[in-house]
Amino acid sequence: MSLQINGLHRVFNSAQGRGHVLRGLDLTVEPGEFVAVIGHSGCGKSTLLNLIAGLDHATAGTITLDGEPVRGPGPDRAVVFQNFSLLPRQTLIDNVRTAVRESRRDWSATEVDADVERYLRTFGLWEHRHKKPWQVSGGMKQRTAVARAFAVQPRVLLLDEPFGALDALTRAALQDELVALWSGDSETEIVVMVTHAVDEAVLLADRIVVMGNPPAPSIVEIINVDLPRPRERAAVIDDPAFRHLQDQLMRRLRVQRAA
Repeated sequence: MSLQINGLHRVFNSAQGRGHVLRGLDLTVEPGEFVAVIGHSGCGKSTLLNLIAGLDHATAGTITLDGEPVRGPGPDRAVVFQNFSLLPRQTLIDNVRTAVRESRRDWSATEVDADVERYLRTFGLWEHRHKKPWQVSGGMKQRTAVARAFAVQPRVLLLDEPFGALDALTRAALQDELVALWSGDSETEIVVMVTHAVDEAVLLADRIVVMGNPPAPSIVEIINVDLPRPRERAAVIDDPAFRHLQDQLMRRLRVQRAA
């Protein structure tokens, strides 16, 4: 399965006039790829993610999965947002169960329950399953959101700055858990993550898509991350190649800010 984006445009109308947020964007993501999307505020990162998710519609251009056009949300794609997006009146287990039940309606109750338990255990949430979101920490809320996304077994996982609101230690732990699960026996073939963090993009991604603000092209550069997997955090951050990629990305972002 490949994700193909061709000639994508998204124009918004407002009292200030027409805003051309995405401008002829072309991108192909192959199975087994983790792609990070980075750029300054207003460049269209979240808009792109919403279009792939089917939560918004392009003004022009196409998005296809395995040659089939994306026309709306579907169980082949799951999104994790920065603000957790959990149902506040439901327990953690019910938040995950509801998503699985709605997206996998051909599954029996036994299959749903087994799937929910698997992912809650994977993310260390099983003993907290009967708590409601307000009873757990921000890190546990986001673990639940990520567990919910994996539990529906999407082919494409879309992450919109999922760790931006977390402290450094919790963020690092969740990054490691995410990559371990994705690269293991998960059904998820493609990950596309929006981030503002240079270190996160270099550590996690196979390619980094650098986006530009209008009127520049939507994609100004795609940087290949040629660091071997699996990546041990302690070793990678001291690798000269890691530092070189950081510097390359920072230089490109500084150029974009000055443009």
